[in-house]
Amino acid sequence: MKDLGWKPNRLSPVPLHRQIEEYIKGKILNGEWTIGTKIPSQRQLADSLCVNRSTVVTALDELTAQGLLEGKKGGGTKVINNTWSLLAANPPLDWNSYVRSGIHHPNLPTVQEINRAEFYPDMIRLGTGELSPELLPYKQMQNIWDRLSVRMMSLGYEEPKGDLFLRQAVTEHLKNIGIHTSPSSVLIVSGALQALQLISIGLLHRGSSVLLEKPSYLYSVHVFQSAGMKLVGVPMDEQGIQTSFLPRYRKQYGGALLYSIPSFHNPTGILMTENRRKDLLTTCEQERLPIVEDDVYRDLWMDCPPPMPLKANDKNGNVLYVGSLSKTVSPGLRIGWVVGPEPVIERLADIKMQTDYGSSSLSQWAAAEWLSSGLYQEHLSYIRRELKSRRDATIDLLQKHFGNIASWNVPKGGFYIWLRFIPSIPIRELFEKALKEGILLNPGNVYDRDTTQYIRISCSYASLSDMEYGLARLSIIIRDLMNKCELPRT
Repeated sequence: MKDLGWKPNRLSPVPLHRQIEEYIKGKILNGEWTIGTKIPSQRQLADSLCVNRSTVVTALDELTAQGLLEGKKGGGTKVINNTWSLLAANPPLDWNSYVRSGIHHPNLPTVQEINRAEFYPDMIRLGTGELSPELLPYKQMQNIWDRLSVRMMSLGYEEPKGDLFLRQAVTEHLKNIGIHTSPSSVLIVSGALQALQLISIGLLHRGSSVLLEKPSYLYSVHVFQSAGMKLVGVPMDEQGIQTSFLPRYRKQYGGALLYSIPSFHNPTGILMTENRRKDLLTTCEQERLPIVEDDVYRDLWMDCPPPMPLKANDKNGNVLYVGSLSKTVSPGLRIGWVVGPEPVIERLADIKMQTDYGSSSLSQWAAAEWLSSGLYQEHLSYIRRELKSRRDATIDLLQKHFGNIASWNVPKGGFYIWLRFIPSIPIRELFEKALKEGILLNPGNVYDRDTTQYIRISCSYASLSDMEYGLARLSIIIRDLMNKCELPRT
């Protein structure tokens, strides 16, 4: 609600406070701001509407006098009435009570802010984990649609596990990375996140614990928490998750499964070594701990191919393997896959049919063309060159602007550089100040509440000119904060 999409007209003869009053009243009358809705703070409204705070206060005081709003110290200002409720004997429906009682947890407030700000015009997005619009294959996608338009293809539903042609194409693709499976052990999903949602509601009991790397992307979404599971973070080092902790964590927390991103981890960019992968697979087999291997970044290597997936050496059906085209081809295609034992895949397919009756048939046909025609490998070669160039340029910029105030990793693939501030920085204040200047950050504490001195930098999204400006400006903001807080420079 912070971005209202409206501002008062300064050329109008109607006073600014009156325009604001009428605007808010209209939101209430039209049912957009229902009973119980908490409106933005006075400061947020003033910033959003580009007016003085006193102007906002005048408007809110008038609405409060009319009985539409109520302000409580420490509780903000809320809608308490509309014109109908002032006349009605019974109070109107409070939709907010329904919202609060929903079983799916809301995103973290910072994540919600990031999701909104990503669509602000001219925003420099330094942490966005997707390919830049400059890198998306528009021409190749158009060629694929042209090719499909002259072929007989289904416009109806596909079978529960997904289009057979696509599942065959996926199995051929996976052979290149050592995974030998059959189409019957492949489920097509609408992106990797849906795969995790299906696993959470289809395979786990409420109250189960999910072990995962700490930090992890999974902390920034509530897919397992909303299904009643707890997340338990396991420490990492430069080789990946520390397998020596797993037996103790398994015993102490009763982990139902392990979720891992071995290749170009999100958010740290760490590439799990071959020896660590062997240790992880052996340990999990001994502990009878199933693994969900999220491998959506695997094809985005820059220097040399990563070690074989965990699934490639899985002889006992212990690993559920998740892949996707969202990070490599297009986030809008919404096609991914899960590979695992047939009974598990059939269970997940049944759940998927109950939730969406199958992924888009058109997207499945397009994905099958990408994988079977050779276009995918050709596109990957281009993307790897571009990402490597962007990574190297970003590292040069970090050395120039952050050399004495931060440290970072140099990723061998994927999107992410995990930046740690050497001086202690108030990360929330940094996030807000950067946002005001049109720079969007991904603070580390959305991936682990203890990583308060980190941000995730993505070398895949912002243009090089935006990256150069954004990092230069960000370093100035940080140094200003250091001076303000009288922090020592190192």
